[in-house]
Amino acid sequence: MNETIYVYDGTFEGLLTAIFDSYESKRRPTAIQPHDRKSPQLFAEVADVFTDVKKANRVAKKLETLDKSLFKNLFRVYLSEHDERELLIYRIVRIMLEDSSRAKSDFRHPDILRMKEILKEIRREVHRMHAFVRFQRLADDIWFSAIEPDFDVMPLIGSHFKKRYADQKWLIYDLHRGYGLYYDLKKTDFVELDAKSPGNLSEDLLHHEEKDYQALWKEYFDSVNIKARRNMKLHIRHVPKRYWKHLFEKL
Repeated sequence: MNETIYVYDGTFEGLLTAIFDSYESKRRPTAIQPHDRKSPQLFAEVADVFTDVKKANRVAKKLETLDKSLFKNLFRVYLSEHDERELLIYRIVRIMLEDSSRAKSDFRHPDILRMKEILKEIRREVHRMHAFVRFQRLADDIWFSAIEPDFDVMPLIGSHFKKRYADQKWLIYDLHRGYGLYYDLKKTDFVELDAKSPGNLSEDLLHHEEKDYQALWKEYFDSVNIKARRNMKLHIRHVPKRYWKHLFEKL
């Protein structure tokens, strides 16, 4: 089997297409890299992958047939954005095709163990987004929140906020990745904003009562914060400083 570096467009469908192409051509990848992370290789054969939805769907359906929950976990590994994610997913797919039960339970295997570690990181980040999202009410009655999560967890948090805030329009925007999730009282859609800095909202965009809401929340936070029992090390462990700039009570 020839060894090849596959270069794809960075999408999950593109990654599945790369896996399909590797099996079809019988060329095992030594690396799978998105175009924007492509590194020069002197003596390696490079294969450019053109995303094919039909090929991607064939791979997805096959893996879902083997183990639907495990396939979802592969998508979560993809969302981690770790540099190793593509080749790790490919290797786990190989294990799934050989023995799907082993891919789910053999934690002695380094790839399965690494997947478990990444899934733990993703779950922790999703939990933090559930806890740390702070909405601001805009003048047009849309509730807006800017976030900068460590991983691309936007596809994993929508259902939580849709259930919790089903009666109001909201937009959660990932400043780092340049896209957001908008709920219009019926459905959620991924959106991109034209603004250069959507996280820095001018006062004229805010609802006239928003500053009062924020002041009341900060006053409540200060009133329940018992200084004699303050433990900053524990506090920072549960609320890392990188999240503070989006928490009104910290401003």
